[in-house]
Amino acid sequence: MPTLDLAPASTADYRALAEKRLPRPLFDYIDGGSYGETSLRRNVEDFAALALRQRVLVDVSKIDTRISLFGREWAMPVALAPIGMGGMMARRAEALAVTCAHDAGIPFCLSTVSICPLEEVAKAAAGPFWFQLYMLRDRGAVEELLARAKAVGVRTLLFTVDLPVMGARYRDMRNGLAGGLSTLGRLRLGADYAAHGRWALDVAVKGKPLTFGNLAKYVPDARTPADFRAWVDAQFDASVTWKDIEWLRGKWAGDLVLKGVLDPEDARLAARSGADGVVVSNHGGRQLDGVSSAIAMTPRIVEAAGDRLVVLMDGGVRSGMDVVKALAAGAKAVLIGRPWIWALAGRGSRGLVALLKTFRAEMNVAMALTGAPSIGDVSAALVEGTVWTGGR
Repeated sequence: MPTLDLAPASTADYRALAEKRLPRPLFDYIDGGSYGETSLRRNVEDFAALALRQRVLVDVSKIDTRISLFGREWAMPVALAPIGMGGMMARRAEALAVTCAHDAGIPFCLSTVSICPLEEVAKAAAGPFWFQLYMLRDRGAVEELLARAKAVGVRTLLFTVDLPVMGARYRDMRNGLAGGLSTLGRLRLGADYAAHGRWALDVAVKGKPLTFGNLAKYVPDARTPADFRAWVDAQFDASVTWKDIEWLRGKWAGDLVLKGVLDPEDARLAARSGADGVVVSNHGGRQLDGVSSAIAMTPRIVEAAGDRLVVLMDGGVRSGMDVVKALAAGAKAVLIGRPWIWALAGRGSRGLVALLKTFRAEMNVAMALTGAPSIGDVSAALVEGTVWTGGR
């Protein structure tokens, strides 16, 4: 069991710290999934079900975790995934996170619904970062966001495709983030926020999170996270089709990656639409409950993509060993979401710096003990298990 010792070591340790330090509605917002949370659990359990094959007497005196991705070299095949309202969990979280990511030599992706706007994150970044986009009903707002992203040097755009409608997140409903609380419920909610004094001073007061980042111009009357979320939820467009991807391709000259692909046929359509890559993802178990885990679908999507798309994956990655398993499944790199925001919420930037060092150290050991000294040596032969839903 993870403990709250002075030196947290694992992702689970940082999750425990975040749970202690965040008001319950905010912790559940980042920790929870949709409906019965079957897909949320499956994402993690399917990684655990895969066994790495230990190999011996291979020269592993030099381990090389570097990769080339979208025209740049990175220190390891890990990127920080977009987290909506991340700045509610730690003071100016997205600006802190991009600094930590670039110091570690890995990509950072900013969410459309971040607390820190594009321009603030650009000032904190050591170079170009990625931006995640939703297709809002207001296409004028979409074009403005694209122009702002380009202006601050964004070259890689992740477009989320698995949110035509919102999956119900029951934890958020119980906690009032989805609205509908009684008077008593609101009083209890206020008491919970007040009981977390360190968070209230550091984040709610000093962090000024209710500025609502990139979308502040469009939600001037929002006063609470629930107000902001209600506006965002109303902006999701259920009419979006592949024609809209072609429209987006015409507007965006940089790398275009579709996030939320979970079916091989959709990977093939993504390639035809002009996308440069896909992220195999079930939205962290926060949309359609009961679907396959991302790691289970990755080999089939890699097969369907061939050499036409860069295939990334996210969902359930909790360690450097999981990263190696994802690479063995065929992914070029992984995105981590909950781990980085747990670390930042639990121990600030020093927590995230330490967690990224842990991921890299775990990768080093996993690669050494599977006889794979470089990323190019990691293949399907390194894992055994039964979670694959189809071979490569």
